[in-house]
Amino acid sequence: MFATSSKDGFIRVWQAGDPTDMKYFYDMKVFSWRCTQFSQFNKSDTLLLVSGVHFGTSNTTSGEIAVFSVQGGFELQCRVGNKPYDFFGTWYSDRHLLSGDLCWLAHAHLVSSTGLWINKASQETDSEHTPILNQLFRFYNTNASSVRTVMVADCLEGCKLPNSCVKPSAVDASSSSGFSSNSRFEENVKSFFFFQLKPHTHWLQFPQQTPVSYCTTFIFFRVCDHEDCDESDSDEVDEDLFGQPEKLLIFTTGSKTYIPHQIGFKKIKEVKFPKSLKKGPRLRRRIAGKLANCCKSPVEPIAPNRSQNPVDKFDTVDHVIDLHGHIIGLGLSPDHRYLYVNSRPWPSNYVITNPLEPPPIAQEIDIHVIDLLNFCEDGRMLRSHKAFTPNSECFFIFLDVCNDYVASGAEDKHGYIWDRHYRVCLGKLPHNDVVNSVAFNPVDPEMLVTTSDDFTIKVWRSRSYLDSKIGRRSRLALTHALPVVRPRQSRRRHSPACELTSPPQSFGNEK
Repeated sequence: MFATSSKDGFIRVWQAGDPTDMKYFYDMKVFSWRCTQFSQFNKSDTLLLVSGVHFGTSNTTSGEIAVFSVQGGFELQCRVGNKPYDFFGTWYSDRHLLSGDLCWLAHAHLVSSTGLWINKASQETDSEHTPILNQLFRFYNTNASSVRTVMVADCLEGCKLPNSCVKPSAVDASSSSGFSSNSRFEENVKSFFFFQLKPHTHWLQFPQQTPVSYCTTFIFFRVCDHEDCDESDSDEVDEDLFGQPEKLLIFTTGSKTYIPHQIGFKKIKEVKFPKSLKKGPRLRRRIAGKLANCCKSPVEPIAPNRSQNPVDKFDTVDHVIDLHGHIIGLGLSPDHRYLYVNSRPWPSNYVITNPLEPPPIAQEIDIHVIDLLNFCEDGRMLRSHKAFTPNSECFFIFLDVCNDYVASGAEDKHGYIWDRHYRVCLGKLPHNDVVNSVAFNPVDPEMLVTTSDDFTIKVWRSRSYLDSKIGRRSRLALTHALPVVRPRQSRRRHSPACELTSPPQSFGNEK
């Protein structure tokens, strides 16, 4: 099966075969979604994660994630808030997924924080004291940037991140440090802090070179004492999370401008998900405590400690790679060894003086290859595919990777496919409009699906597959991939299995 999302607000699931038929569909506009934009099956292919954008103004950043069962009907399992919407979300395990939230700390200085949450893929109905989400990290963002396009990879044996963690300053930062996620589960922790912001001026009017000065007051909250609680948190680990290997969180972010131009990495060790929540004090005790506080003399508010860097209250990004361009797509190799990144580079020697005015981006799309064993760039593909939109209208161009090939969409009305090992373009897959996304069949890499703004979904098969199914004569009558013109000295011979060509059928449907 494969799934397609669309600007019409529908999610559709297709049964891959000859012919390909629609199996399920759902209109997400009933949940006030403007469009669906991303979908992903879990490891066992029993659940489908669907991410979309809420209705609102043209610059809304609010989104949502929905999970559907794909066995025994297309039943909705849960819905999870997601902000910004281009966080997309991803599976952490077979029954747990990751979502994000964005909280502005100081609009005038373009400072915010991004929380990363782990969520159960189903709603709990047995008890209201059973938690369904838990925060993993909270990162510090500057210059209107945020965490976006998140994915999770398995940490390879021998994988070592660089020794130095990325510690941002109060003015220019790409990550944050300090606040350990494990501390949230310590029994001795009785309090926490949060920011209460005062009104600021318009967020476009801000000094460029002055240090950040927070108009904040730390408010102290007391968590109920153990004697006031009827039961304590359970330290047991969820069965789905137990025994999970060490994971690597991968996401796009930025530090110089709001445009995502960096790849961030953060190791995720054992995830603790409490099985029950504290009930807290009973209503009678809470009312008595409130009345007792009213009788006391007013307490002077705690003066803010401006000498303490607020960045130290956030989590640390382990490593950041700056690609110096607008990142528009990520793809992971099946063995989780290599990360492929679609990026539109900035001009050389660029200078950013205003975070809201990033440099112009190139029409050519680079595919960077990052080795996740040593976190070094392993080279880049040839510049074959193009894009033409400016920063403010830039498309997401998704790419996919299998054992032998890399495929990507493009704005020049073609999909592209490369040989992973020779790093040469093998062919162009024609459409009549922008090709947004491509996907290989993970079981059969000789099948590739492309989707486009021309309202068509095309299923492409290799020559060897078609010759065995319908014969060479019938295969020649189908639409073929366009050859790529290369200099004579760079031509190489490829086996038929390396050349993906026409689809056994090209069917047109609303995406």
